[in-house]
Amino acid sequence: MEKLFLFDFDGVIVDSLEFYEEVARLYSEEIGRTIARDREEFMDLYDDNFYVSIRKRGFDLEALGRAAKTVAPRLDHTTIEAFEECFPVIEKLAGDHILLIVSSNSRRTIELILSKYSCIECFREILGADFMYSKVKKIRHAMEKWRKTPEETYFIGDTTGDIREAKAAGVRTVAVTWGWHSRSRLETAHPDHIIETPAELLALGE
Repeated sequence: MEKLFLFDFDGVIVDSLEFYEEVARLYSEEIGRTIARDREEFMDLYDDNFYVSIRKRGFDLEALGRAAKTVAPRLDHTTIEAFEECFPVIEKLAGDHILLIVSSNSRRTIELILSKYSCIECFREILGADFMYSKVKKIRHAMEKWRKTPEETYFIGDTTGDIREAKAAGVRTVAVTWGWHSRSRLETAHPDHIIETPAELLALGE
């Protein structure tokens, strides 16, 4: 049976935690206000949808958008390294199932990095921050477009916020332990599956 696999990007396919901690520091300098004082505060942003968390902390998304015009040209996303053991699994799944990216990152950044690793063709669609902010809405959009039921749809994420949004959308949830949040933290969101290696995803495609 053909299934729909929705992959988060940062922390699932690429090892980008330190990169985005530095981005948060640069944004903080630009807007004159600290986004996160340390890694724990940065991780807390991902206990919910990132953009919801930012608003709850009193940040103006429009102000951050303006800051991006100064910060973005200073960033080199090609320095972000991938979890390369993911790619053979992604290629295998793409042969039998529908794969999409559902991320809080921008489509342009995701396309840039996937192209670097020659993996962009494996994904039918990239639903990034420029599509809509809510992953719940993105997941529901994907199910409707690709005509899949919640039982046929798997969301693969690495933070409790990912898992909570996917649960709110009603789909099957898969938490990976090689990403940003620890296994113990992920367990608090009660995912349907917790996996230690990318190869374990293949069993879900059978």
